[in-house]
Amino acid sequence: MTKRSGSTGRRRSPDRGELLVWRDYIETSGAVKHALAADFQATSGITPSDYGVLLALSEAPERRLRSSELAKVIGWERSRLSHLLGRMERRGLIERRRVAGDARGAAVQLTDDGARLFRKSSASHLRVVREVFIDAFTPEQLDAMRVATQALREHLSGRAAPSDC
Repeated sequence: MTKRSGSTGRRRSPDRGELLVWRDYIETSGAVKHALAADFQATSGITPSDYGVLLALSEAPERRLRSSELAKVIGWERSRLSHLLGRMERRGLIERRRVAGDARGAAVQLTDDGARLFRKSSASHLRVVREVFIDAFTPEQLDAMRVATQALREHLSGRAAPSDC
C-alpha cells in the first residue's frame, strides 16, 4: 500500500474525497468517545480522563508516578492535569506527595479507593468497548483498522505531542 502524496513533493490541500474521509473519522471518533464517556458516568461516576489517570497509575510500579511522567503517559499538559488531580484527590482516588530530595517534585499515588473504582469501571469499560467498537467490525476489518492506526501513529511519532485535541 502506498501513501497518497503529490508527485512534486509539494504539500497540497486535501481533495473532496479525502476531506469526506477526514470528516467521517472525526465524527465517528467523537461518537465513540461520547458513548464511552456516557457509560463511564452512568456506571461508575467517572470521566474518561479519570479513567486514563487510574489506568496509568494502576500499571505503574507501586501504583505511583511523578506528576510530570503521568502527564506524559496520558498526553496532557501538566497544568491541565493538575486541575484533574485536585478533583480526584478530593474524591479520595489519588494522593499527591512530595518526592524526597526534590523540592519541586510531586508523585501521584493511586489510593485503595481509586484502585477499587478502577477495577469496577474497567469491567463496564471493556463491555462498552466491545459493544461500541469491536462488534462493529469483522476480524478482517479490525486487522485493517490496526494497520491504519499503526500507520497514523508512526506518521505522528515525529511530530510534537498534541495538546489535548
